Amino acid sequence: MAWFLRRCRALGAAFVLLVPTIALAAAPTPAVVTQEDALGLQRFAAYLNGIRTMTARFRQTANNGAVSTGKLWVSRPGRMRFEYDPPNPITLLADSTYVYYWDKELKQASKYELRSTPAWFLLRDPISFGSDVIVTSVQHAGAAFGVTVVESARPDAGSLTLVFTENPPTLRQWIVVDQQAKTTTVSLSDLQFGMALDPMLFQYQSLFSGSNR
Repeated sequence: MAWFLRRCRALGAAFVLLVPTIALAAAPTPAVVTQEDALGLQRFAAYLNGIRTMTARFRQTANNGAVSTGKLWVSRPGRMRFEYDPPNPITLLADSTYVYYWDKELKQASKYELRSTPAWFLLRDPISFGSDVIVTSVQHAGAAFGVTVVESARPDAGSLTLVFTENPPTLRQWIVVDQQAKTTTVSLSDLQFGMALDPMLFQYQSLFSGSNR
């Protein structure tokens, strides 16, 4: 575990979406959601549920200013893969049950339950802003719509903010606040949807074969 914590600090917690959260000190306060906000949440939940497969480029900025880039693949429900560009040696893989963190440089891996990570919200089926999450903020800024959620069952365990453009609805960014109130922001570009994806992308064995599709 010591090597893992050292690597976390070195990478600026770049993989925070797929790392378990730990309780924060204060419980969140639910936002006042207007009728307009509620309709927006329904619209964006329907958009997310319509995504079955997706690829994108990402740019990830950690709390300490460290920037990582790479490519991600999503196959809902349950599966996601982050492949970081060199010199970052990390691959992250969610296979519907677990999240695997693979350090190609150290040849070492860690495993977590997917349900314990913020990625759970995006990978579950169906996605909703209902009783299993607490909406703590809804924001409008021009053509952007942002919503912050925490898990109802673990209301002190950190937050996930999703930022969309409205017309058409498109996920552009997410922001994770971890157990130490540190923020990691992931911005997406070159989004593509509905393609066939190789199932090996989301299998643990692919981490050792150097797969990078």
